[in-house]
Amino acid sequence: MRELSLAKHFRGPLPSASPCEHRTVSKSGRIICNKIVEGENEVSPSVCRTCPVKAIHCKNLRFTLRQITPAPLLVRYNGRTEVWDDDPPEVRLEQAACTAKVMPVEDARTCAQCALRQPLHQPVDAPASRPQQADALGKVVPFPSRDAVAAAG
Repeated sequence: MRELSLAKHFRGPLPSASPCEHRTVSKSGRIICNKIVEGENEVSPSVCRTCPVKAIHCKNLRFTLRQITPAPLLVRYNGRTEVWDDDPPEVRLEQAACTAKVMPVEDARTCAQCALRQPLHQPVDAPASRPQQADALGKVVPFPSRDAVAAAG
């Protein structure tokens, strides 16, 4: 008996809808990050993609974040005035420490290269095939193979 790949995907707990456990939606409908303590805590998916915690990906990290929103530039040239505000907001570690080494973390690179790093989410392994109870499933009748049909016909 074969198991469909779709059934393998839905076995066990369903994955959460939010890829980041710190990102939530407020009652007013704003997407906020619970770990941002300095700067605006409203975030966009592009800000979450550039989060340094995503690069570190370690259970031992304890941290707070700071969001830096670049100030727009007012540029005047040849009698024209333009406002340049193309830079996206940036998220940086405000304070971070490693619980395994009991020391501060200065930047994401040093923490990501640590030998004591433990991933936040373990990869899901396929469970070993377990014996199935015949009483619960009923009788399974295999279909004859195509070679036997071709030989008979």
